Amino acid sequence: MKVIASLILAAFATVANAQDRSWSAPEKPFTIYGNTHYVGTAGISAILVTSPQGHILVDGTTAKGAEVVAANIRTLGYKLEDVKYILSSHSHEDHAGGISALQKLTGATVLAGAANVEAMRTGVSPKIDPQFGSLSNFPGSAKVRGVADGEVIKLGPLAVTAHSTPGHTPGGTSWTWQTCEAGQCKNVAFVDSVTAVSADSYRFTDHPEVVAQLRGSFTTVESLPCDIAIAAHPEVNDMWGRQQRAAKEGGVAFVDAKGCRTIVEAGRKRLENRLASETNK
Repeated sequence: MKVIASLILAAFATVANAQDRSWSAPEKPFTIYGNTHYVGTAGISAILVTSPQGHILVDGTTAKGAEVVAANIRTLGYKLEDVKYILSSHSHEDHAGGISALQKLTGATVLAGAANVEAMRTGVSPKIDPQFGSLSNFPGSAKVRGVADGEVIKLGPLAVTAHSTPGHTPGGTSWTWQTCEAGQCKNVAFVDSVTAVSADSYRFTDHPEVVAQLRGSFTTVESLPCDIAIAAHPEVNDMWGRQQRAAKEGGVAFVDAKGCRTIVEAGRKRLENRLASETNK
């Protein structure tokens, strides 16, 4: 029995390490379109939006991934101290774990959905989070401010709009902005996770308010100005396939008018399947 137990523990450790490598693994930075650049890891999106008056970073990946993000920003030729705002999608370790370190490196102000501010400051998710009890704590961040739905963050010529998309976390937020290249401007949407994921003991059918939040977020994301959709997890919207095509096609490879709807379709299907499975138990 001891041998079997050891094998099981080793298997779990292998899975955990593989996930950590994916979330924190280095990825070369690249330009998506115009002044919008991918600076994240192999498994978690982080986006740098640049201007002569300063830059805005969206998400920070994991605590280990912060080094990757910082190195990628430098590789693109930008200074960390010119990052003035770090925008958070949601307060889970895989997306927010690196924000504390990046905030210290840049001196930037961290902006998050109001219901996620306390978690961003402490690194501890609230009990109302569907994944509470299964989440890892992460380093808390300084200089965190809450943003309202529809609030526009301005920096020089940059204008990034916050869109409340709760459900995955209480204060989940998606972000939109415009980016231009060769006289052609596109609307970019950084879409927060809109998936029904929870701790094992959590039942979405016992929390109709969270189900309503997710469904409301689906509607919000579907209505976003969205020529280019960037998912918080890059594989959700085929970021790597698009990157390969961009080597030949340029930034147009990332343009997809159905991008936001595709992300929502996956989230909606997952939620309905989850509700059905709970009802059938």
